Amino acid sequence: MPRRSILLFAGACIAIAAALAIVTVVVVGGRDRAASDGQVAASGQPLVGGDFTLVNQDGRTVDQTLLNGKWSLVFFGFTYCPEFCPTTLAELAAVQQQLGDKAKDLQIVFISIDPQRDTPRQLKDYLSSDGFPKGTIGLTGTPEQVAQAAKAYRAFYQKVGEGETYTMNHNLTVYLMGPDGRFRAAVAYGLGPDKSTRIIEGAMARG
Repeated sequence: MPRRSILLFAGACIAIAAALAIVTVVVVGGRDRAASDGQVAASGQPLVGGDFTLVNQDGRTVDQTLLNGKWSLVFFGFTYCPEFCPTTLAELAAVQQQLGDKAKDLQIVFISIDPQRDTPRQLKDYLSSDGFPKGTIGLTGTPEQVAQAAKAYRAFYQKVGEGETYTMNHNLTVYLMGPDGRFRAAVAYGLGPDKSTRIIEGAMARG
């Protein structure tokens, strides 16, 4: 190959390498900026959780600091839910038992997405049902307060129907939050107590 062609080829390779390096810096820099803006967690997962103001089943106003100092399983549902909510709560009761002594470091928070019917008294009666986790904290509020909490957790819900027989569609994810109030893991519906317990224990071990 002529010397001039070799020099041109080498120059082209250097230019391509430089361009790739610039692209890499831009991509990584963009990711870092997104993380610093609070859009993406260090793990690459969307951030879940944030500020909220709600009322507990005893009628006391609480906010996101409720999560500080304990591991928390946060679940959005409603007391008139015919199947998914009671099934989830029953599984969480089994998880509570399987955790043994570790359960004392874990609280379960049930946030109603049906504030029209789920008064503090209704939540208190519902969560005291046999087979549900002991000590579950029920939260409700105004429609605006509930919407803000759901938005912070990326939790979908929607009213279906009219009149007294309406129901609510909603996502079924249980959010595991660390003692610092930050998201650690998602516990999907239907995993069962054994797998759910392993996810929680693994997160607790990592801190």
